[in-house]
Amino acid sequence: MDTRTSQLLPNTVFHIYNRGINGAPIFFEKRNYYYFLQQYAKYVDPFVETYAYCLMNNHFHLMIRVKPEEHLESVIKTGTEKPNYWHISNGISSFLQSYTRAINKVYDRTGPLFDPKFKRIAVEEESYFSQLIAYIHTNPTKHGFVKDFKDFAYSSYHTHLSSKKTKLQREQVIDWFGSPEAYIRFHTDQNFETLEDHFHLELSGYFE
Repeated sequence: MDTRTSQLLPNTVFHIYNRGINGAPIFFEKRNYYYFLQQYAKYVDPFVETYAYCLMNNHFHLMIRVKPEEHLESVIKTGTEKPNYWHISNGISSFLQSYTRAINKVYDRTGPLFDPKFKRIAVEEESYFSQLIAYIHTNPTKHGFVKDFKDFAYSSYHTHLSSKKTKLQREQVIDWFGSPEAYIRFHTDQNFETLEDHFHLELSGYFE
């Protein structure tokens, strides 16, 4: 599957990911992570439901479902024009460009921050949803950012177990696992090799 041109079709689940250009950092201090999520809420949230995320030093992962066509029509407001993958893709690109402009201004840098064209893979089998969420949440351990993924601050793992207000589809996520206890157990029991075998999500050496 071409991970750069898959159409972001309505009512479809996708794994979205990208890294800093040539593997360089995209987050430099704590406030950057929160600004990234703030801009995501502004540019992308109107088009999608978000199930999981993980923001690491030089790359990020998202699990989303593009909203149904009737909802997209009300958001896009383009008269008789039907919404298509370009609208959602453009929203994500605008989000990344907005974040890049802010980082460049604050840190006196120029040029692109992310690799060209974010990657996207459609996840068509519901049986894989739980495994993708676990894959995303355990990534910080796989890449050596923390020994225990539960100690990583910038993922949706703990938000799913919280009662605080969130834009994440928390109830649906917990329902996929069966209960909060099953959610915790599923994450703890996974190993990285098994999860990668399920999805083949990363290009060879892409995040190294």
